[in-house]
Amino acid sequence: MIALEPFDIDDAPELIANIKDKRSLLQFAGPIYRFPLTAEQLEGDLSDESRTLFKIVDVENQSTIGHAQIFLKEKTFLLGRILIWDENNRGKGYGRKVMQELLKYGFSNFNRELAELNVYDWNTGAIECYKKVGFSIDPDVKNVAKIDDETWVSLNMKIHRHAFEL
Repeated sequence: MIALEPFDIDDAPELIANIKDKRSLLQFAGPIYRFPLTAEQLEGDLSDESRTLFKIVDVENQSTIGHAQIFLKEKTFLLGRILIWDENNRGKGYGRKVMQELLKYGFSNFNRELAELNVYDWNTGAIECYKKVGFSIDPDVKNVAKIDDETWVSLNMKIHRHAFEL
């Protein structure tokens, strides 16, 4: 079982320690952050009133296992910067539980009918996880990010409040 708890600057060192290189930072956070991730970059998010930052906690052993954010937009809220640090914890259902908790929080706390997220098209495990929660790909929204000599395509996925059971 997982819980979302407020993230504060004291939690920054653990998050920073789990971002190993510029590729993992881009996958986790998109193109806004610069490697290496710093507390100052996270302070920018913490001071942004349209962002809510969480640490993901494994309730059973009271350990932080990841990070997530919600960004309040004009008509939607965006789930993002989601990371389960330990790769051994991936594929165990944590992602689905995190998404459900983020959606529950977002639809309960913000007056929005739609939630969205962005995911790189090669991240098929994440895409399948999001589909299982009820997200669908919006074919009209795509972005690209450049890293080294590669171009990563970011897909946008959306879910309506009525498709998600609170």
